[in-house]
Amino acid sequence: MIEIQQQLSSRALELLALPEDVPGLLLDIGCGSGLSGECITEQGHMWIGVDISPAMLDVAVEREAEGDLVLNDMGDGMPFRPGTFDGVVSISALQWLCNADKKYHSPPKRLYKFFSTLYACMCRGSRAVFQLYPENSSQLELITKQSMRAGFTGGLVVDFPNSTKAKKMFLCLFAGGAVQQLPKGLGTEAGQRTDQVAYSDTRARLKKIRGKPPKKSRDWIMEKKERRRKQGKETKKDSKFTARKRPTTL
Repeated sequence: MIEIQQQLSSRALELLALPEDVPGLLLDIGCGSGLSGECITEQGHMWIGVDISPAMLDVAVEREAEGDLVLNDMGDGMPFRPGTFDGVVSISALQWLCNADKKYHSPPKRLYKFFSTLYACMCRGSRAVFQLYPENSSQLELITKQSMRAGFTGGLVVDFPNSTKAKKMFLCLFAGGAVQQLPKGLGTEAGQRTDQVAYSDTRARLKKIRGKPPKKSRDWIMEKKERRRKQGKETKKDSKFTARKRPTTL
C-alpha cells in the first residue's frame, strides 16, 4: 500500500510539470499520514496538507511530516488566500465528494464549492492533478462537469488503459493562463505493452534531492530543526550530540 501510494504520488508530481530546480508551494488534498508529502519534500518543494480525518493528521504529526497540516472537509471549500499554490496533488480522495454522507450533502454543490475555491487559491497557469477511483462513468462525468463549471480546463489522463491491474486515472486540470496541452498517459505509445505491470519487493522511490544534504545526515537534521523553529514548533536545542549516531545495543 505504501509503495503504491508513493508511485501514484510520483506520477502525479510528474504530471504537474513543475519548473526544474525552482522550489514551489504545493497543496496536498487528502494528505492522510503524509506519504505523498514525503515525495513532494524529496523533490525539493514545500507543501500544505489538507485532510478530513484528525486521526490521520495525528499520524502525520507523529511521523514528523515536513508540511503544514490543516483539518478541513474539502467539500466545504479550500480556506486559502487567492494565488497561494504553484500546484495541487491529490491521491485517492476526490471520488469521496460524490457520496452524500449526511442528509444535507449535495454532491454537485460540494464538488462545485470545492473546485471554485480551489481555482481561486491557485496561481494562474498552474496545474492540479487528482488520482481517483470513480465508481462509474456517471461519477466521472459529474466530477469533470463541475470542475469545468468552476473555470478549469484540462481532462482525463489514463495510464495503461488496456491493463486491468496497472490502469490508473488522473484528472489533470489547468487553472487559466496560456493554453496547455494535456499530457499523454503511460502505456499509450505505439508498440508498448499495456497488459502488464512490474512490481518489486523492495521499496524503490524516485528521489530527486537537487543539491539537498543526504537524508539523516547532520546538515539534513539541522535544516529540519531550523524549519521546525520557523514554524513555531517545539524543537530540542542543538548540542555536540546532535545527529551523532548512537551505538546499537544487543
